[in-house]
Amino acid sequence: MKDFPKIILKKGKERSILRRHPWVFSGAVFGVSEELEDGQLVDVVDHNHQHLASGFFSDRGSIVVRLIAFGKEEFTESFWTEKLQSAWELRTNLLNLNETNAFRVIHGEGDSVPGLIVDFYNDCWVIQAHSSGIFFQINKIAEAIKEVFPNNCKSIYCKSSGSLPGTGTDYFLHGETAETIAKENNIRFHVNWVEGQKTGFFLDQRDNRKLLGEFSKGKKVLNTFCYTGGFSIYAMSAGAELVTSVDISQKAVDLATQNMELNFPNANHNAIADDVFNFMKENHQIYDVIVLDPPAFAKNIRAKHKATQAYKRLNIAGLKALAPKGILFTFSCSQAIDDVLFYNTVAAAAIETGRNIRVLHKLEQGPDHPTNIYHPEGHYLKGLVLYVE
Repeated sequence: MKDFPKIILKKGKERSILRRHPWVFSGAVFGVSEELEDGQLVDVVDHNHQHLASGFFSDRGSIVVRLIAFGKEEFTESFWTEKLQSAWELRTNLLNLNETNAFRVIHGEGDSVPGLIVDFYNDCWVIQAHSSGIFFQINKIAEAIKEVFPNNCKSIYCKSSGSLPGTGTDYFLHGETAETIAKENNIRFHVNWVEGQKTGFFLDQRDNRKLLGEFSKGKKVLNTFCYTGGFSIYAMSAGAELVTSVDISQKAVDLATQNMELNFPNANHNAIADDVFNFMKENHQIYDVIVLDPPAFAKNIRAKHKATQAYKRLNIAGLKALAPKGILFTFSCSQAIDDVLFYNTVAAAAIETGRNIRVLHKLEQGPDHPTNIYHPEGHYLKGLVLYVE
């Protein structure tokens, strides 16, 4: 086993690693064997210098090591090809690739590679690094993609500037394809990873979008924070009478319109660029189905209280705009807001409306965004489907 510089833990701080939790926090560290650089591969040892795990050192924030190998596991030359093959095999077992050609291939800790996101869009790949250690491996990851998937690799794009400050501008690692028409459950979407948010599309809501269709036939549907119009187009595919898409970004609204026209050129679709809170305040239309899928209101734990108040206001507005026997899809992607707090916040909103409400479904991110059982923090997307009398 190759030796790397050592992070020495305080006595008793090895317990989380023995439970295979992939993060080492600064408060657990007793010392280091030598001076370390950000992104360097290190070994983590207990207070008796017994080897525990290996990972990438970080001098940013409270997480000082993100672990990629435990016990006798090693970081070898074949590490990236093995991880990609394993992750791809899981996705191809989960998804029908004749109907869906856009999905997440590697989901950070969920696939035992903390700090790495790899998304696939119709033979085009987008890599996003959330740690320096991963960023320094970008070229090797790209080479592994080309090696493992030579017939499914038109382009590879590194999009890490937004997730890891200091990495410079985003750039192509292979090819120059910047956009495609991706397919999800046979519904088509324009995806541009160079200009779009995140890696170009919100892949984690695939199953929830499909579920929305089951409630949309013949209904008036409102999709707030619509971005590319995913929920809107699924609603129309199921035969919605009217779909209204709202987003503060005119660019997002235009893209939602493009995607609707790509699938349903004659759809009864209203696309409105407006602040959602303002729209909900000024709008007097009553809807049968409403989707509340806002961006993360709580970027960190310090913003939790302010975020819960925003979620409460939003859900009160949504509940008030629902017709009798209406359906509300409501979500939070804020990691700082756990399931219980989100549920209680929606319940507090429900109390203020005085309506009889039943929970039909509890929702989460799709299975191509798995949660590592040893890392429950990876469960970030929470959703409820409510029946409102």
